[in-house]
Amino acid sequence: MKHVVVGTAGHIDHGKTALVKALTGIDTDRLPEEKARGITIDLGFAYLEEPDGLTIEIVDVPGHERFVKNMLAGVGGIDLALLVIAADEGVMPQTREHLAICNLLHIKAGLVALTKRDLVEEEWIELVKDDVSRLLRGTFLEGCPILPVSSKTGEGLPELRAGLRALAEKVPPKAADQSLRLPIDRVFTVKGFGTVVTGTLIAGRLALDGRVEIYPKGAQAKVRGLQCHRHPVDQAIAGQRTAVNLQGVERTAIERGDVLGLPGALVPSLLVDATLELLKDAPRPLKARDRVRFHVGTSEVMARVLLVDRPVLEPGETTYGRFRLEGPIVALPGDRYVIRSYSPIITIGGGTLLDVAPPRFKRKAPALLAHLQILERGTPEEALEEHLRQAGPLGLKTADLRARTPFGPEKLKALLDALKNAGKIVAVDRDWFVHGDVRGRLREEVVRVLDAFHRQNPLRSGISREELRTRAGASEERLFAHMLGALESEGLVKAEKDKVRLATHEIRLAPAQRAAVDKVEALYRSAGAAPPSPEEALAQAGLRGSEENELFQLLLEDRRLVRIKESLFFHADILKTIEEKLVAFLKEKKEITPADMKDLFGISRKYAIPLMEYFDGQRVTTRVGDKRVLRATHAT
Repeated sequence: MKHVVVGTAGHIDHGKTALVKALTGIDTDRLPEEKARGITIDLGFAYLEEPDGLTIEIVDVPGHERFVKNMLAGVGGIDLALLVIAADEGVMPQTREHLAICNLLHIKAGLVALTKRDLVEEEWIELVKDDVSRLLRGTFLEGCPILPVSSKTGEGLPELRAGLRALAEKVPPKAADQSLRLPIDRVFTVKGFGTVVTGTLIAGRLALDGRVEIYPKGAQAKVRGLQCHRHPVDQAIAGQRTAVNLQGVERTAIERGDVLGLPGALVPSLLVDATLELLKDAPRPLKARDRVRFHVGTSEVMARVLLVDRPVLEPGETTYGRFRLEGPIVALPGDRYVIRSYSPIITIGGGTLLDVAPPRFKRKAPALLAHLQILERGTPEEALEEHLRQAGPLGLKTADLRARTPFGPEKLKALLDALKNAGKIVAVDRDWFVHGDVRGRLREEVVRVLDAFHRQNPLRSGISREELRTRAGASEERLFAHMLGALESEGLVKAEKDKVRLATHEIRLAPAQRAAVDKVEALYRSAGAAPPSPEEALAQAGLRGSEENELFQLLLEDRRLVRIKESLFFHADILKTIEEKLVAFLKEKKEITPADMKDLFGISRKYAIPLMEYFDGQRVTTRVGDKRVLRATHAT
């Protein structure tokens, strides 16, 4: 099955709705006001079912200038344009504006229907054709068929239908491997069913009983029912006009301009970067910070435009623009948009979205221009790599990339694999990526910090892991751990417990330093259970300082001295002897008091209490009141 969407375009009262009814038998004017006034106010929908599984979906749009915003809500997802011009009136203002809008949206093909053929002579038809041909020069409709028709008599309708079919057959099928997106153009309630939304499914698949999210609101719902052309279906595919019955969300929570998608797959945007083209017949130049009406999909929001490389954009010129939106939109790079002036309300330009979550650049920085040029002109691999390059050390998850790129899950995976294999990006874990340059800079910085630390602290075995991460500027712990693991695998660094050092780093003591270290160690060994303070031990060894002294720290790092509490250290061998004697005492006596501890080791309370607390912490003893008893693990 193939579905192709055709959108009408043209001036008010040129017979668009009558033509659609004559072609399909469906009256697209559904509102009482439309029936009473005889004009189309809002979007209408019809379809033609052709042989071989081809369905031509038709979106009928209003032609009145007051309802162009409704027209824009209907043409965002169309494949072909049907420009309707009344033969008795010829080209009119909304003919030109609608054609400009279709041109800005990069609609690829279409044709022209000259309606009300029965009201004019053949000579007049030829004059109107010449006028229309001049209008179409330089547009996507240049050289297209111009078919006279009469909705009243039926003249020309078979040729028009055949022309639409021929164009529809050439439209390439929609890609199924893309994120589900259905821009909502109608919301209503059906008695007994609840909330129903409609729209053209522009990407992906929508299945019965699936979970969906309404963006940018964030509300989630279950797909209770699906209809295409008023027939229930189990699944809708890209290109189909679809009605979705939602369970779990109120009608008042949804409005035109919202987008139906898979939960967590899209991101609302308040800032977007895009190409920007100002129409040749725009009434005035566009200046930085001008307020405009921004149309994308079925949504309309107000926005301020920031011009990337110039203060003013003249009619007919093209540049890059950054739009600060006054309300969130939900779109993807590659989507076309249209802007209309704030006042008077007329179409003045449009372009292609390049980034829906742009990084912060200085507005006129050369880096911003280079970034946008890659996104516009680069290959998919280059665009994806650029997103990761600008993400820096924070990197991006696969879900983030899905929401910021137009690639479906399979293509995205293939692109990521290709970039990984080429060494352009790095997978920090299964679902999180950083650019290879980021890891390269971090690698260089880690090695530089370690080298500087060793030169400044030659007697220290290494730097603490957390201090190294901070000094190297690695704000993301997982990236730092990944980098450290890679450096260890390459044999460049060694990580031992909490300390990290270059693999080539060795502590080399001068003879005088070695003698001083040995003397301090001997002092603590000979002091037994009543050790000196670091200051006292260092002074006796002919050194000045406290426990921060590098030689003293060396004894701690080698585990020859053990810290019991602040400024209280024991030799490791002495501490082991104390533990053995304490355990033997408790096995015999069952409990020990501070006084017993003092007597057992011949020490003062200054040493006894910290030792008891230390062995509690080591899970040798446990406290019961003022006494200690042996833990079960040491009782045998």
